[in-house]
Amino acid sequence: MDNAIKVDNLTKYYGRPAAGVLAVDHISFEVHSGEVFGFLGPNGAGKTTTQRMLTTLLEPTEGRIVINGYDLARDAYPVKRQIGLVPEESNVYAELTAWDNLMFTARLYRVGRRERAERARELLEAFGLWEKRDVKVENFSEGMRRRLSIAMAIIHKPALLFLDEPTPGLDAQTARAIRDLIRRLNAEGTTIFLTTHQIEEANQLCDRVAIINHGRIAAIDTPERLKRAFQRVQSVEVALEPDGPETPRVSETLGVSLAALLGVTHSVKMGDKWRLYTEDPSALLPQVMDYARSHRLRVVSLNTLGPSLEDVFLEITGQQVGTVRHEMRESKPRRGVRRQRGGRR
Repeated sequence: MDNAIKVDNLTKYYGRPAAGVLAVDHISFEVHSGEVFGFLGPNGAGKTTTQRMLTTLLEPTEGRIVINGYDLARDAYPVKRQIGLVPEESNVYAELTAWDNLMFTARLYRVGRRERAERARELLEAFGLWEKRDVKVENFSEGMRRRLSIAMAIIHKPALLFLDEPTPGLDAQTARAIRDLIRRLNAEGTTIFLTTHQIEEANQLCDRVAIINHGRIAAIDTPERLKRAFQRVQSVEVALEPDGPETPRVSETLGVSLAALLGVTHSVKMGDKWRLYTEDPSALLPQVMDYARSHRLRVVSLNTLGPSLEDVFLEITGQQVGTVRHEMRESKPRRGVRRQRGGRR
């Protein structure tokens, strides 16, 4: 299988290696041509630093990067012509119109005059911005700016597209539209490197994901294989309510009681339900039913759940499995002396 990206022993220190901040710690991985590759990690784990090295915006301290057969350290120019980048912070020019933004970007990539006009119209129509082509971007919503950013990044038809946190801060409808655009681009043959801490987004979009934590690659695989590898974070989800008007209301200590059942590692309240994490759901189910009967509670719903990609992510990064977080806790790069090769994982 051809590789769009091959990374070997990639390392980045900020400051002198002996005493500086180690942001990316001797990582190696491959991205296959034609896939959507997710790069996940908590804030500060090394995601953006890695992407900046892959897109020539930052020079590595050590290691080798090969993109579409070109060694980035020796031959960066042809690589720059073949990649597109959508940064986390919008890179559109607010004082220009949508059309002028696209024309300016196309000229930077040396797209021919006739081709850039045809391409700009095609993208603006596809992204629902054609009617706004002569409107200054300062009057655009955040979602419209994000769509325009993607259009600017692909006007030269790059073989490889880098997306850095494409949907945070967008409403649900706009985020869905952005994900649909990503799927469409990939179906047309574009390899996509998606940097994100939106776990469900990666689960929906990615063929494979890499999880980076403290500057090191902790796991690389398909979302489904990662889930299967973490059967210990299976769960039973139950909703209980009083069985009749004479039955006392469900106690506030219900979570403590359920967590005390044999085999439960911990419990998490999920709206009107309780999720009980366990290595053996089949053994837990009869205990839940016995508890409900003995406390005169009616089982409204009862389900067994396999590990989610979010559970896998939290388990790998050492956080509390089952805790739903919209933003991961900041994880600062580490200071330290360069480690010996034999000590790397």
